Amino acid sequence: MTDPTQPALRQLLDAQHGVLSATQACAHGYTRKHVQYLVESGQWQRLLFGVYAVTTGPLSRPMSLRAALLYGGGAAILSHDTAAEEWGLLPISPDSPTHITVPYGRSAHHQSTTAIRRPTRPHEPVPRTGDTLHPGVVVHRSRAYDHISVPTDPPRTSLADTAIDLAVAQPTARQAYGSVIASVTNGGIQLSRLRSRIAERKPRRFNRAIDDACVAIAGGIQSVLESHYAVDVEQAHGLPDATRQGPVIVDGVTLYEDVTYSLSGMDTVVRLDGHKWHSSRKVRRRDRRRTNAATLAGTDQLIYGWEEVTDDPCVVAGEVRTVLERSGWRGTNPCPNCARSVPLVG
Repeated sequence: MTDPTQPALRQLLDAQHGVLSATQACAHGYTRKHVQYLVESGQWQRLLFGVYAVTTGPLSRPMSLRAALLYGGGAAILSHDTAAEEWGLLPISPDSPTHITVPYGRSAHHQSTTAIRRPTRPHEPVPRTGDTLHPGVVVHRSRAYDHISVPTDPPRTSLADTAIDLAVAQPTARQAYGSVIASVTNGGIQLSRLRSRIAERKPRRFNRAIDDACVAIAGGIQSVLESHYAVDVEQAHGLPDATRQGPVIVDGVTLYEDVTYSLSGMDTVVRLDGHKWHSSRKVRRRDRRRTNAATLAGTDQLIYGWEEVTDDPCVVAGEVRTVLERSGWRGTNPCPNCARSVPLVG
């Protein structure tokens, strides 16, 4: 058996965060019987089928990700939710399975959650026998494998391809639409790049919803909240088309209004207050100055947050309609749910 302190093995373990595959162990002189002994004696841990950790105790995230990639084989890359977590599109969920993509035709299968099998030593209170060791692996296969990966460490799908995978994995077209907008706005994805990847690699479902999301982003939608307003408030209630991200100069600085209706020479501004962008003292002061500037200019303005737009779109639409009708606008309301909503403004 190869001495585990030898440079080649030590370098491999350092690069893989103390994780190695059965094939790698064999290449460095470990027989199957000796690996079994190391696992049963508690010196190593069996993380997934054919994948081991040469340390005891809970896994770090790098160890967990590396184990999933080794399980998938040399060509495996992180994808879907896991790639999204690595890109910062989604919050990290350590209890969720690791998603990987392998070339189409590979035989890797999903791996369920694994648990601690051996009792810990007396001075190690956690983890305990039966606790989760690895959250498992979800395996995807792609015919476009050669075109979707980027050489990050660990390797994963490109930012644009990750956004497409997230959208396609949604249960409904509406959620796919929102997923694209969230990915583009949260991840800083260039719309041209996303559209290029969609053309090169046509999504297997929700094509219309994904395309509609791209159109909405091109039209000025810059957040999921703005998307909800455009679909659930404007479109669902027959409100007129608005200008989005219209520039306004306040104290010599160019700011942008979320939604502006320009009717009969009068502007009505709808400001959508997302907590993510309106939490700092500087931003709150800027928004107050913008509100005051609009009031001094005689512009009608309404402000809504996530709760109002998503929970009470009919009420929001009723209030916006009331203000627009003061400017002389008239339009029919196609929403069948409005009979159950009572506008706050008479």
